[in-house]
Amino acid sequence: MNYQRPKGTADILPGQSERWQQVEAVARKIFAQYQYREIRTPIFENVDVFSRSAGDTSDIVTKEMYTFKDKGDRMMALRPEGTAGVVRAYVENKLYGPEYAKPYKVYYMGPMFRYERPQSGRQRQFHQIGVEAFGSDSPVLDAETIALAKQLLEALGAKHLKFVINSLGDPATRKAFHAALVDYLTPFKDELSEDSKVRLEKNPLRILDSKDRHDQEIVANAPSILDYLTPEAQQHFDRVKTLLTGLGIDFDVDATMVRGLDYYNHTIFEVMSDDKVFGGGYTTILAGGRYNGLVEELGGPETPGIGFAMGVERLMLLMQSDQEAAQPDAYIVTIDQGADQEALQMLTALRQQGFTGEMDYMGRKAKGQFKAANKAHAKLVLTIGESERAAGTVQIKNMATGQQQAFPQADVLADFGKIYTQVTEAK
Repeated sequence: MNYQRPKGTADILPGQSERWQQVEAVARKIFAQYQYREIRTPIFENVDVFSRSAGDTSDIVTKEMYTFKDKGDRMMALRPEGTAGVVRAYVENKLYGPEYAKPYKVYYMGPMFRYERPQSGRQRQFHQIGVEAFGSDSPVLDAETIALAKQLLEALGAKHLKFVINSLGDPATRKAFHAALVDYLTPFKDELSEDSKVRLEKNPLRILDSKDRHDQEIVANAPSILDYLTPEAQQHFDRVKTLLTGLGIDFDVDATMVRGLDYYNHTIFEVMSDDKVFGGGYTTILAGGRYNGLVEELGGPETPGIGFAMGVERLMLLMQSDQEAAQPDAYIVTIDQGADQEALQMLTALRQQGFTGEMDYMGRKAKGQFKAANKAHAKLVLTIGESERAAGTVQIKNMATGQQQAFPQADVLADFGKIYTQVTEAK
């Protein structure tokens, strides 16, 4: 039997994993500048955590969640997104207490799971990097969150970015728009897709997010939620737009954008790219928004919140050049088998001094070891043979210049950094 990875998953191999580490390192550095700290939540939760937050009419809940019963007959789900689990942790650990600064800022990294058709940049096990900020309803925080998204993506080399924003308003806005949308859609009820017929009864805003082509044609002339914003919601949205303009962030307003999860309100946003790797057209690589009310939905006190999530797989498509395995500082070649002990001691000393290195473990002859050093793109090759062992020396060759010189083994063991600088900087 040939064993294969599950459909919709991927092996992240050496040479690729370095790129992931680079992305994570850049994200951690930038998040720290904005005073975000890491939170790690379980990869599975009680299914109600997601159904109550994402909404029972969202595609995630109705079609895409990986669910299972545990041995205690409890219905669990692999997390399909990051926000709900973070909110659950925020409530359970009482992070809203007076001893915690507001806004309370956290970030997360890790795998998510959705049962959907795999395609380029979209897997059934996929990875997100996201942020959440709790406790402030200020439009300044909305603008800062979008500015953080921009800085993060640009630091990771993403280009051809397009920022799209919208407002879903407050509860009064949603109530008024809900009625207007139902009035508009009801005459088209028989033409709607089966999913949208259900949503018309439960949550008509979901129809605006339908992927069905005819549904999209119907909603093209639907009322705009921006026409139903209350004065307070309008003031909030106008302030966000003013702040973004002041930060030099260009954006488009798309009144049809609702996002795929029910917990959003007020400001929502998507960052897209039309990079050629996506095959034409804009593809969303980061998205988020405000979710005032979600903390209460999961049992906490009234607490506003805002955040975003970035799809790492899609970001990887934008990072064009494949990164090779790390180039070792030194490769130790042994001319005779008796030099293995000296080579291992020297390699260990180099590593303890902070250098990267490798040697032969396959019993290859010297010629094969030199080929391996070339293939690894080693900066220096250190050669130990019978004569070097007798003299207590090691031959060190700069592979870029071809220059070679003998050094005492004791000096290499004591301070390789001094020798490394001397050899690599020699003209």
